[in-house]
Amino acid sequence: MVLDGTPKKIIKLSTAVINKIAAGEIIHRPASAVKELIENSLDAEAKKISITVKEGGVKALQVQDTGNGIRKEDLSIVCKRFTTSKLREFEDLRRIRTFGFRGEALASISHVSHLSITTRTRTEQCAYKAFYCDGHLTSPQPGLSVEPVPFIGPYQIFLKVEDLFYNMDTRRKTLKSSNEEYLKIHTVVCNYSINFPQVSFTLKKFGEAAADYRTPADSTSRSNIKAIYGQKVEAELLEIEQLEESLELGIVGLISNANFSLKRGVFVLFINGRLLECPAIRKAIDNVYSAHLPKHAHSFCYLSLTMNPANVDVNVHPTKNEVHFLHANRIIEVVQETTRARLLAESSSRTFYSQVSLFPSLSVALVTFA
Repeated sequence: MVLDGTPKKIIKLSTAVINKIAAGEIIHRPASAVKELIENSLDAEAKKISITVKEGGVKALQVQDTGNGIRKEDLSIVCKRFTTSKLREFEDLRRIRTFGFRGEALASISHVSHLSITTRTRTEQCAYKAFYCDGHLTSPQPGLSVEPVPFIGPYQIFLKVEDLFYNMDTRRKTLKSSNEEYLKIHTVVCNYSINFPQVSFTLKKFGEAAADYRTPADSTSRSNIKAIYGQKVEAELLEIEQLEESLELGIVGLISNANFSLKRGVFVLFINGRLLECPAIRKAIDNVYSAHLPKHAHSFCYLSLTMNPANVDVNVHPTKNEVHFLHANRIIEVVQETTRARLLAESSSRTFYSQVSLFPSLSVALVTFA
């Protein structure tokens, strides 16, 4: 590019370019598409969510759930940007309790893949199947109508995402191998199953009869962690629970005890049901464990925080992977102190047990401090 000091003309980007840029912000890789679709399913009150993956999710992703479905009359706009059933006014963000609200997830997916939706609500006589491209209804074959097609099907929604990033060659090239992308999807599904044990999750590969991961409905966070990480990890976990009324903060979770460590740490954080990244909270937790664990050893930590929605700003980033919340420093301090207190309480209990065990011939009443 030649720089001659001449200011360049400012132009308005085309809608197509704007939509593709926006889609790239939200859908980084197959796992981020799965995350968005799982959250849509949970918003639809699904009790069963099944995900099927082909070639790491690049060739195809299928998400099937038993939620409320999409009305036939909404199929024409469901993939347009900023169309949503969850928000009416900007002020609604102060009390938002759903995952979605921007109306961008399906729109973004439709701009970087070939998307089809088959859905039937409980008030409709049949299911309808619709195909999408760039946010609009499209025909499955040249010469056919773009209108949703009546379809025999149960009360559910079935979304199929094919050829992800077919029109973004550079993005495709930055993806990892199919196996690595599948592992990222596996992690996302597992994390949601931990926080939503009342929902049945199934993950499998196309063509495989057996699922790689399956949870029953109405399981527990602990049992799902056991299924993912094994009994050795699950047996070392401590329950954590705290209510801080002054901050309108609730904390529940499962953390590894001070005598157990992993080569690679596990940190799973949900705030008001959202899977999030919060380096400040993670650092606070790591600081607690650093007083107990050897160097280069790591902990397991699953935390679910609930806050007053009015105190949480979810409109920070299109992916909603980050949020801002009021009283952040104090909340992080409470999370840290709650974790520290739980570890110390367990250490005291174990120390007392060891001391009692030194004298097995004595008749001693075993007391634990928890």
